[in-house]
Amino acid sequence: MGEIHAIRREEPIVGHELAGGVLRLTLQNPPANALSLPMMQLLLDHLASARDDNAVRVIIIDSAQKLFSAGHDLKELTAHRKDADRGRDFFEKTMRLCAELMLAIVRHPKPVIAAVDGLATAAGCQLVASCDLAICTDKSTFCTPGVNIGLFCSTPMVALSRNVSRKQAMEMLLTGETIDASTAREFGLVNRVVPQEYLNPIVRKYAQTIATKSPLTVKIGKEAFYRQAEMGLTEAYDYAAQVMVENMLARDAEEGINAFIEKRRPDWKGE
Repeated sequence: MGEIHAIRREEPIVGHELAGGVLRLTLQNPPANALSLPMMQLLLDHLASARDDNAVRVIIIDSAQKLFSAGHDLKELTAHRKDADRGRDFFEKTMRLCAELMLAIVRHPKPVIAAVDGLATAAGCQLVASCDLAICTDKSTFCTPGVNIGLFCSTPMVALSRNVSRKQAMEMLLTGETIDASTAREFGLVNRVVPQEYLNPIVRKYAQTIATKSPLTVKIGKEAFYRQAEMGLTEAYDYAAQVMVENMLARDAEEGINAFIEKRRPDWKGE
């Protein structure tokens, strides 16, 4: 069993447990797991610590409440309208930190899996879309409802539009309506939809499977995937070809190919 580390009680809690190469970060900020400034900073801190921790191969983000995350804390945001600048400084700080968190997930050398049970709305939906993989229960729902309260989900739009088609993204953004788990799967927002009792076993199986791969190869592949996606076709092929050459020269690629030929299990060194 992994050790569960306590976080200071005066801050929204992000539980964390490391076992078998899998780091599980659990959102525990009742009642709605709002992505407040302290919550986002704690997630960033854990992600930063895991970057160079060789014991961490895969990261799971899940929740302990009846929903995944309701996004930003609207009460926290609204309270700052009383500031001299009507909240501008606080709003900018919040959006910058949120962008930093989402980029930290995408640019993290370790794969990040969202395990969703319940509602993921606004920045909560953005968090799911930013993860490399997402698996949800059949009771889960998703939405970007900002348009309903006069605040377009512009930052969630960035992650959403990079996961689903433009028409589907605009459908969610313009209507603000909630989609169910099967629609989220159809749109491409999540990888799999499973019964609630199977969520943890299936997510754990995905994580453990990835954790058996060469950490260097996974790191190279994840970075290359996101970088080439922003390139034109010719540039992407030139870039990917160079990545393949460098990967081929890595010790782990030599070991993996030899192990395949010799019909044995590879001994990864991460180099």
